[in-house]
Amino acid sequence: METLLVERAGGVVTVTMNRPAKKNAVNPTMWQELGDCFADVGRRADDRVLVLTGAGGAFCSGADLGEVDLEAHPSSLMRAVGEVALALHRIPKPTIAKVHGVAAGAGCNMALGCDLVVASDEARFCEIFSRRGLSLDFGGSWILPRLIGLHRAKELAFFGDMIAAKEAFELGLVNRVVPAIELNAFVDEWARRLAAGPPIALSTTKALLNHSFGLGLSEALDEEGRGQVVNFSTADTAEAMVAFMEKREPRFQGR
Repeated sequence: METLLVERAGGVVTVTMNRPAKKNAVNPTMWQELGDCFADVGRRADDRVLVLTGAGGAFCSGADLGEVDLEAHPSSLMRAVGEVALALHRIPKPTIAKVHGVAAGAGCNMALGCDLVVASDEARFCEIFSRRGLSLDFGGSWILPRLIGLHRAKELAFFGDMIAAKEAFELGLVNRVVPAIELNAFVDEWARRLAAGPPIALSTTKALLNHSFGLGLSEALDEEGRGQVVNFSTADTAEAMVAFMEKREPRFQGR
């Protein structure tokens, strides 16, 4: 790939956006490669966790509009943005954004679109769109109200202010803020724990939570019941019961 670094180890796939000279701004090639990569991770049974990050001290500064003919092809750009946002959302496995430096515009919403967000204390987040005469994209209008409520979402979107990692944590945008020197080790540990977890159960849990906003309690209970019926039929659940009795950690195989 031209714009991404993809590493696999122990069920963890680390995808690094690799245009450091542009603060990992997403050009047309990267949009294509991100979409292909997310779809690939979703299909591969050995890939259990995705870690998404950026090279060179930044996460992602958003779309690289300098490489797009916006007068001739704005709809093509927005189709690419939407397809990648959906591909990330549809990965049926846990995803972690590892954020250091700036995450702005589509890059901000790409981080927030992951299941978990871990930021260094040097990270910064910005819904910069309004400062560029633009409205939200990469799912920001859907993600933000679900994370922090409608009024706070409007504040971030209307003003487009840069906020530090500490404020992002206080708002509820990120799960953890850690010292920059500890970021890699912290994310590695979370990814290792998730990769060792039960793939079918984690995938089901992710789907249940993602779908929950469109369901009433009765419907959610029905969905939970169907999920548990599947889990009870798996070798992983049987292994968890045996491991509990034997006082050891279970070895989940995803079947």
